[in-house]
Amino acid sequence: MFNRNRCLRQVAAIASISSLMTGCGILSSDSSEEEGPIVVGTTSAPSTLDPAASWDSSWELFRNIYQTLLSYPAGASVPEPDAAEKCAFTDNTNTAYRCELRDGLEFSDGSTLDAQAVKYSIDRIRDINVNGGPAGLLGSLDRVQALGDREVVFHLNKPDATFPFVLATPAMSIVDPDSYPADKLREDGKVVGSGPYTLQAYEDGKTAELVRNDKYEGYAQRENSAVTIRYFQDSGEMVGALREHELDVAFRGIAADDILDLQTHEAQKEFQVVESVSTQISYLVFNPKDPWAAKPAVRKAIAQVLDRPAIAHKVYKDTVEPLYSMVPKGLTGHTTGFFDDYGQPSTSKARQILAEAGITDKVPLDLWYTTDRYGSETKAEFEEIKKQLDGSGLFEITLKSRPWKTYVTGYQKGEYPVFGRGWSPDFPDADNFIAPFVGDQNALGTPYPAPEITGKLLPRSRQESDRANVEKDFEAAQKILVEDARLLPLWQGRQYVAANNDISGAERALDPSTIMMMGALYRKTSW
Repeated sequence: MFNRNRCLRQVAAIASISSLMTGCGILSSDSSEEEGPIVVGTTSAPSTLDPAASWDSSWELFRNIYQTLLSYPAGASVPEPDAAEKCAFTDNTNTAYRCELRDGLEFSDGSTLDAQAVKYSIDRIRDINVNGGPAGLLGSLDRVQALGDREVVFHLNKPDATFPFVLATPAMSIVDPDSYPADKLREDGKVVGSGPYTLQAYEDGKTAELVRNDKYEGYAQRENSAVTIRYFQDSGEMVGALREHELDVAFRGIAADDILDLQTHEAQKEFQVVESVSTQISYLVFNPKDPWAAKPAVRKAIAQVLDRPAIAHKVYKDTVEPLYSMVPKGLTGHTTGFFDDYGQPSTSKARQILAEAGITDKVPLDLWYTTDRYGSETKAEFEEIKKQLDGSGLFEITLKSRPWKTYVTGYQKGEYPVFGRGWSPDFPDADNFIAPFVGDQNALGTPYPAPEITGKLLPRSRQESDRANVEKDFEAAQKILVEDARLLPLWQGRQYVAANNDISGAERALDPSTIMMMGALYRKTSW
């Protein structure tokens, strides 16, 4: 079984040694051009290059090639100015947020990045209004005002203490007005940004070549001059490339078996595995347009049958933990609502739930998953879910799957009765594990009217700047989610980064949303 304590001790040792060596000046981050770019592998390829279209892990790339007004320096848990020099609410009601830009900002092509460009970028997101896109993050925004070249004021239609977190998401990336049309997405495969790197070359689903952007002005430190990202559909292939030293770093989607193999004593002679706390979650979504998934009894019976510990142990080898609320452990507002209401998995209780709703025959359902987004175990996870549900004798499950790009289109069109999603937070606050999934427009493209949540609990919580004081509102919201059972949490993950032993910075590369800041990585060139 996976030994979590042993792994944590190893991570602590790696981090301590790295800090000690760097502090003593024994390690150098100076890299020569002959060494070439640092090569990073991941199973999470972008679905788009246009920030106005993305509310998914395309943000991983965006964070490194675009810039936002605020972001997260290493070690920060709240956003701090990046393209901005300073930002703050200008009133006591959290309804006017002002940012002053750094002086002399430019995009990578030399054009001016000013307050008008910021206004254009945010307005564009709402004007294009992609279904399931980032416009859903801007529900509290009334209008954007550009005052002169460097001052931007965001006027909100209601108090929202989380708005600075929203501005720090890569969805709010600043784009060049001359390069991005106001009323449609850019689809030529090119990028003009102002982030730490420029996108020198891109092959959809295969590679992204990043080189240092000399025009970048912001907090990010870049310990390397270039990074090549390679996208994989399979953990085994990705880890195989790491073992063959075709990759320097691998992360996002490393299978449990590969993690355990890389943690063996023999493997540690060549590789390091850095484990960190993650608020990544996996969950099921029920489509109310489907005649069976629309029935509360069907959803609740599935919640009663599902054995989360079995999924965590059999499929993920205990590298993930069972999750019983949409808000994960470690955040204010986390509960165990699904366990409190349903307890241990029980076929007899599920049968009773269905019988009371007049359902006595097997319930036929198509269960969908994506083949290339959340890691190699996804197929095995859904096979285990099918086994559990079919094994109860209450359901007849048909598994179906698609690659991510067509999968997204399918759930946005409402084609799937039940489908799997993963979520890595836009920002580290319980609000971001509830608000994106409810309302007529949400990140799932599946309307979920929840007036008590959207009209009362979330607005009230957003008036509170001290996020430790919003626990009761989030607990009440999750009680509603449990009662509706429209969203069914499955597990909470941990984040693993595997790297060759000559790479440093991996333990500092992930921001609070577990997005990798490529600039933190460098080769150890001397001892």
